[in-house]
Amino acid sequence: MSAQLLKWAHEELAEAGVGSPQADAEALLAYALGVDRAELVRLTVLGREVPDDAAAAFARLVARRAAREPLQHLTGVAPFRHLELAVGPGVFVPRPETEEVAQVAIDEAAKVVGERGGAVVVDLCTGSGAIALAVATEVPGSRVHAVELDKDAHAWAARNVDALSAVAAGLDPAAGADPESAPERIVRLVKGDARTALYGVDGTADVVVSNPPYVPSDAVPVDPEVAEHDPAVALYGLGPDGLEVPRGITGAAARLLRSGGLYVMEHAEVQAEAARAMVAAARDAEGRPVFGEPETRKDLTGRSRMVVARRLDRLASGS
Repeated sequence: MSAQLLKWAHEELAEAGVGSPQADAEALLAYALGVDRAELVRLTVLGREVPDDAAAAFARLVARRAAREPLQHLTGVAPFRHLELAVGPGVFVPRPETEEVAQVAIDEAAKVVGERGGAVVVDLCTGSGAIALAVATEVPGSRVHAVELDKDAHAWAARNVDALSAVAAGLDPAAGADPESAPERIVRLVKGDARTALYGVDGTADVVVSNPPYVPSDAVPVDPEVAEHDPAVALYGLGPDGLEVPRGITGAAARLLRSGGLYVMEHAEVQAEAARAMVAAARDAEGRPVFGEPETRKDLTGRSRMVVARRLDRLASGS
């Protein structure tokens, strides 16, 4: 029965233009049954019947997915590296391509921890908290600060930080801890403008990483999942080139980083040259360059998707 349901769902989703109809059908049926994908495969091989209530729930989920509601909104979770993050309306769904941006930050933080015993990492425009939590959970000895201005996205980030902090403390994240005995947060989450927040961290950060909004205002995404469901505040970077917000993020990185600290920022593939020019143009109060020669790095698909640069000597630059 589950094989027949999956075949039907695959056809429905493919006809609706969903890019991964088989994978999405399997994820939705597993969710409706309350099992993981491996157990779904076992049940399918055994030819087990799907209970009527689960089949009805599955049909409703398929209809919503066919209407191009994001899969992650339907299941309530999004994978990111080794994490499973809570997501839903009001927060940008983390993408696999951003995992490589996180990897650059993780590698640098781990290097600094090995050399100095600890590292300070700042994630600006944290959204769901994906990058910040990846660093915090993968690099013991890192102190991670994350900044998010939008109230809805901040609420999702707080939910994820609290859940993973409970896991780190050996507690059940679903139990709902007493606020007075809640575990220490593994990420310091700040609600504020990423361009001006964290003045207490000025000149001490080893890594500043960001996946800011960078889509130009006239470049409406093609996929309905993005255009109709990702919050506009997380997509559009303002200005004709979409880099007005990233310029502010770059200025904040210059303020926050210590000498030799690393800046990594995600951008669109077509913005690679402009992003390098933006970073190279950053100046201190004396008009001197802030960053060394910026470079473009690729994501897991081989596309140019991030700019990386090191902070020049703060004493030499007078800042």
